Amino acid sequence: MDLYEYQARDLFEQYEVPVLAGIIADTPDEVRAAAERLGGVVVVKAQVKVGGRGKAGGVKVAKTPDEAYEAAKSILGLDIKGHVVKRVMVAAGARIAQEFYFSVLLDRANRSYLSLTSVEGGMEIEQLAVEKPEALARIEVNPLTGVDKAAAVEIAKAANFPEELVDQVSDVFVKLYDVYKGEDATLVEVNPLVLTEEGRIVALDGKVSLDENAAFRHPNHAELEDTAAEDPLELKAKENDLNYVKLDGEVGIIGNGAGLVMSTLDVVAYAGEQHGGVKPANFLDIGGGASAEVMAAGLDVILGDAQVKSVFVNVFGGITACDAVANGIVKALEILGDAATKPLVVRLDGNKVAEGREILAAAAHPLITLAATMDEGADKAAELASK
Repeated sequence: MDLYEYQARDLFEQYEVPVLAGIIADTPDEVRAAAERLGGVVVVKAQVKVGGRGKAGGVKVAKTPDEAYEAAKSILGLDIKGHVVKRVMVAAGARIAQEFYFSVLLDRANRSYLSLTSVEGGMEIEQLAVEKPEALARIEVNPLTGVDKAAAVEIAKAANFPEELVDQVSDVFVKLYDVYKGEDATLVEVNPLVLTEEGRIVALDGKVSLDENAAFRHPNHAELEDTAAEDPLELKAKENDLNYVKLDGEVGIIGNGAGLVMSTLDVVAYAGEQHGGVKPANFLDIGGGASAEVMAAGLDVILGDAQVKSVFVNVFGGITACDAVANGIVKALEILGDAATKPLVVRLDGNKVAEGREILAAAAHPLITLAATMDEGADKAAELASK
């Protein structure tokens, strides 16, 4: 789960990371009131979960409450890369002497953590990595020992921080790692981390991604979710404990097991090239149990996507045998009734496959087409979607 900047700021404050005061607001009048409360120069910042806000006009400096009011009028409702701004943060201004960059993230490739640090902050890290890779210090962080004071000093020196700043900035690195570890994050990023003219190190902007697999340890994280901003289909799937990700295609996919579903996406994409370029519409893993209720919930989510033209159900019977899956499909269509209007191509294999196919054949449902292999099923589903 990605957090909004104001949520990241609040987390930083809880862990004693130095931050500036910030007040969230949803209307221009609230922004003016916030600016009056903070006093002095403020920055009105769009709260969207996407980068490039400044270039899109989503970050404006205001010297007076009236200027903040006008800034809010131009930012609220702004579309930034498909994200409409509904809330802003009014942050206290800072006199910046230097900008730095710091992050700690999950390095899946090396099964470790990684710290990325640079004395050249403010610009996008991807751009910096390409244009000036030598300016980016990449330090592996041992998950067992983390970032203590000694490791933080090593990181600061590797990133070529001035000697007089190493002690102060390393203290901040330790606290940022505390956020990462304490909240079970997969990313904690500060860009920019600044040195003010008064000589303070301050986290001026923050980005935090939380590991939803660790949600059971953090019941308070539920309060950070913005369900209003979630895709309604993904929200419905989450409410039914389904592993669903919406994609931009026409063939709905249902499978049991993440590996099988990923393979199905590839096969459907390949088959779609022969049928006008149709693509998979989603990733949906129903897991090991394919009961009628689970199958109905999955179909309900997929059929709710207006882009979907056909559905490919690709199931390998293991613990849950194919006959149970077939009964689940038949009963799911009964449960959905008139809501089920799009053709289903079903491929079953594995435990009790013959019985499963017999059940579907006997049902003779007009929406169901049986396929013997995954390639055949993918091709048929792509063909139906193209029509």
